[in-house]
Amino acid sequence: MAVAVLGKNYQLSLVLCGDKLVQRLNKEHRNKTYYPNVLSFPIFPGEGEIFLNIRKAEREARQFGVSAKQRIALLYVHGLFHLKGLDHSDKMEAEEQKVLRKFGLAEKA
Repeated sequence: MAVAVLGKNYQLSLVLCGDKLVQRLNKEHRNKTYYPNVLSFPIFPGEGEIFLNIRKAEREARQFGVSAKQRIALLYVHGLFHLKGLDHSDKMEAEEQKVLRKFGLAEKA
């Protein structure tokens, strides 16, 4: 998925974590106190990190009636597109769904 979104030369670090770490990072880097589901941090051109909150993803999967695998995949792809420079928009959502469909992980039909 990362190669599909960012290309084969992008250096990506993925951290699977829980509520406390992402809440601390959210506070330190964004001055927000809630538990985010995913955070993306570009480091240098062609290099970045994604922190994926597995616990929140599992809670959201139950809330939205999808599998945890589908929810985690969506959040991962969402983080990838933020590293690519996209902001929240209909275009970003459409691109996310295109990648998820390609890998058989789309939440929506």
